[in-house]
Amino acid sequence: MNPARLAIFISGSGSNAEKIIAHFQNHESIKVALLLSNHAEAYGLQRAARYHIPTLVFNKTQFRESDEIVSVLKAAGVTHLVLAGFLWLIPQNLIEAFPHRIINIHPALLPKFGGRGMYGMRVHEAVKAAGETETGITIHEVNAHYDEGKILFQQKCRVENSDTPGQIAQKVQQLEHRHYPATIERWVATFS
Repeated sequence: MNPARLAIFISGSGSNAEKIIAHFQNHESIKVALLLSNHAEAYGLQRAARYHIPTLVFNKTQFRESDEIVSVLKAAGVTHLVLAGFLWLIPQNLIEAFPHRIINIHPALLPKFGGRGMYGMRVHEAVKAAGETETGITIHEVNAHYDEGKILFQQKCRVENSDTPGQIAQKVQQLEHRHYPATIERWVATFS
């Protein structure tokens, strides 16, 4: 059986992408084939290069108004798409090309604190402002709407009264790094 081939989409630093790449570096049935970014300056591109993972930078026209990205992914033999801090809504042509094969991680317990504009520190600031006593991560399938796909995994952490949004972000990132690669591995296994 051919190994599953992942394409990782990022918009920024790529710390989750690096954890995923490292996790699957010597995996016998899952390989990271490509890392794509909508920002030429995204630090995650450098992280991928250190692991000799091919990268591609694209713009909105290529992503939303053509089949160019689908063609690149198909040419690379990609079977699954992994969003790791990628901020753009996934267009219909990608959803149709990879049905139920696109996964995302969100830094809160969906359905709370999700939707358009809810990413990064904005999420942690909203959690703090709402007086939440817990937060966490949600890993979910991707559909045509922000943060509304089928939930595959959630993990919680405590929010103390004294926690700053930055401290909440650190707790959540630890959960992301610990659980995203293993959840991807289990998710890919459901297709075999």
